[in-house]
Amino acid sequence: MPLGPLMIDLEGQVLTQEERDLLRHPLVGGVILFSRNYDNPTQLINLTSEIHQLRQPTLLIAVDHEGGRVQRFRKQFTPLPASTRLGELYQQNQAQALLSAELVGWLLAAELRAVGIDINFAPVLDLKRGISTVVDDRALHSNPEVVTKLAQRLISGMRKAGIAAVGKHFPGHGSVAADSHYAIPEDNRSLVDIQFADLIPFEQLIHLGLTAIMPAHVIYSQVDPLPAGFSPFWLQQILRTELKFQGALLSDDITMAGAHVIGDVVARTKQALHAGCDMILVCNDRAAVIKIIDELASYCSPASQVRLMRLHGQMVWDWQSLHTDQRWLEAQQTCLWLNSGIDEK
Repeated sequence: MPLGPLMIDLEGQVLTQEERDLLRHPLVGGVILFSRNYDNPTQLINLTSEIHQLRQPTLLIAVDHEGGRVQRFRKQFTPLPASTRLGELYQQNQAQALLSAELVGWLLAAELRAVGIDINFAPVLDLKRGISTVVDDRALHSNPEVVTKLAQRLISGMRKAGIAAVGKHFPGHGSVAADSHYAIPEDNRSLVDIQFADLIPFEQLIHLGLTAIMPAHVIYSQVDPLPAGFSPFWLQQILRTELKFQGALLSDDITMAGAHVIGDVVARTKQALHAGCDMILVCNDRAAVIKIIDELASYCSPASQVRLMRLHGQMVWDWQSLHTDQRWLEAQQTCLWLNSGIDEK
């Protein structure tokens, strides 16, 4: 059965029968996990194993695991530094910052693969402008060239450990104060202003093989009236045609307030697919998932299938033996040091 275009969430730490039925539906292609789905590594391994056993090809399993305040699994996982710590280190020691970024990327991905995760919704490629509180310390740096360099090393580390990275939030969420979880942010800059700042990390990382991108629920009013994640201009004209992006496009959660301008959840799903998204996230609203499944006609995109299949995890790590691996020990010390401060090492 091909992977469907919907990525949905779960209520708890074990699958219910309703969830098993939903995950077998042909419109579903993936699962996003949250903190409520986690108790300990063994429980999580059991959960992801059951999800992967439901279908062939296996459903994609994703998580937001950036570091700092956005880390869904914490107990027995290494505490990951906020991304901005790497940017601060870069100001002091560029070589050490780049090495640390790759170590952090490898460690977070190895731990995720050891519990059965395929995709990490990271790194954040938004610029740190001191405007957006929802971005803030999740951003690597204010300079797009520095963001590119650090993100490239993070992604390299993640790739070596077998996890697909997702750059977000295209074309850049750092210049709006409103949080798209609760509002409809509007960025009134010109296309040229965006191209010569926020777009730079996306463009450069695309040329370096970025696997997947998540667009923003932000309206760039001088460019297009639709939020980027629902805009054929941004996703097809800019990303696919001008930037020649061949990877997967995964929407941000369409239940967020920033998506409400499009209409109900079915209209949002249809518009996101029409705009060019390969997979649509529907989170924390089971009624919305059921409504979409009931009302959305059968959907199949061969091109999307190819792009989504590339997101399956590529390495298998054992949770216990990972913690005796010399690379893990070195990377853990780097994370602990970054969390404690970077004045000296």
